[in-house]
Amino acid sequence: MMKKLIYILFITLGIINAQEYPSNLSIEEAINFALENNSEIINAKREIEKAYKEKWKIISIGLPQISANFDYTNFLELPVSLIPAQFFGGQEGDFAEVSFGTEQNIVASAQIKQLIFDGSYIVGLKAIKNYLEISDNALKKTNLEVRKLVNIAYLNTLISKENIDFIDKNIKSIEDTLSETKKLYENGFTEEESVEQLKITLSELLSQRKFAYQFSLLSMDILKVSLGYKEVDKLNLTSSLETIINSQIFDIPIVESWNLNSNIDIKIATNNVESERLLYKLEQSKSLPKLSTFISGAYTGNNNSFAFNESNQKWFGSALFGVSLDVPIFSSLGRSASSQKAKISYEQSKTKLETAQQQIKISAKNAKASYELAIDNFYVTKNNMNLAERIENKNQIKFSQGIASSFELRQAQTQLYRAQKNYLDASQNLVSKKIELETLLNITKN
Repeated sequence: MMKKLIYILFITLGIINAQEYPSNLSIEEAINFALENNSEIINAKREIEKAYKEKWKIISIGLPQISANFDYTNFLELPVSLIPAQFFGGQEGDFAEVSFGTEQNIVASAQIKQLIFDGSYIVGLKAIKNYLEISDNALKKTNLEVRKLVNIAYLNTLISKENIDFIDKNIKSIEDTLSETKKLYENGFTEEESVEQLKITLSELLSQRKFAYQFSLLSMDILKVSLGYKEVDKLNLTSSLETIINSQIFDIPIVESWNLNSNIDIKIATNNVESERLLYKLEQSKSLPKLSTFISGAYTGNNNSFAFNESNQKWFGSALFGVSLDVPIFSSLGRSASSQKAKISYEQSKTKLETAQQQIKISAKNAKASYELAIDNFYVTKNNMNLAERIENKNQIKFSQGIASSFELRQAQTQLYRAQKNYLDASQNLVSKKIELETLLNITKN
């Protein structure tokens, strides 16, 4: 029975683990998974939780504060006081040694304090909303960065795979040509140079294949980390490079009607302006008086032995009510200097906001222009790759027929490999520029 329970437990844990770390992910699923499991996202959400705790901490300052105190003292030797001896009939100028009080004392007290007015508390209440907005915008900023990171990591992994596919296809083509050329050389129909030329090309491709494979592993590891996966977890990408590229080309964001204030960096800069304004108000509020009230009560017990729990023990109570008013009068211009310093910081934050608005506006226009250029470049490189492939195929036929030399075939092959690399670079650049533009525009759709 115990073995069956353990087996069921392992199966259940396996199912839970499979649900937490799915082995197949499209790019949309990968982004959604990262937005829940990425470590930066998790910590950003915790910051919001901390902000709400800080909110209650500030509010509680203006609510009643209750404290209790318990003191027990045991005089191992009672203190001695000197009293003029003439009070007891002695000579003037002499002093009598007298000990007052009991050896053991207990005092139990409680106090309730209530803040009535404090300018800094009022400013603190106003700062709560801005503090929560700062935490929320930090989470949104993290979401955008993680979304961007996953997009690029996913894309790089697909491009690495596509690069390996290109190289494998080229290796297969070279191996077939080399096999045929060796037979022709053995029968005296071609020169040894043709075989050696093909061997050089094959050797270069095999070396590129090893590098491409290692890079693909690295790309996958980076993607796993951005998703919150462990390195040993299996992951298969279900979205194709072609699908992702097509979705980027036919969905161009509109910059002209875009609201500049929707940019997350502008929101954060606006939060900073409000924070500096409130800090300025806080410094000004320190010149205002503070008013609070309190009620306290205490019971005191005295005895020469520890017999406070006996019924005949006497307890003496006391209670008081008080009002405290703290009025700042003169600080040798210290408060004024602090207030002026805070005002300067406030003005600086407004200038930074204006600068950020100008920079983001220019960046958005530049990002759209770069994206449109990336689209044109993608089509050019794709068309060039198709042309280079046809040229290489024609030279393959000419070479096998003895019409083209190995040098001409080598040139056609090199041109094809370069065109393939340019196509992959253009594909990566296209998606990267689109992601950069969407991040600036605060577009979060996949």
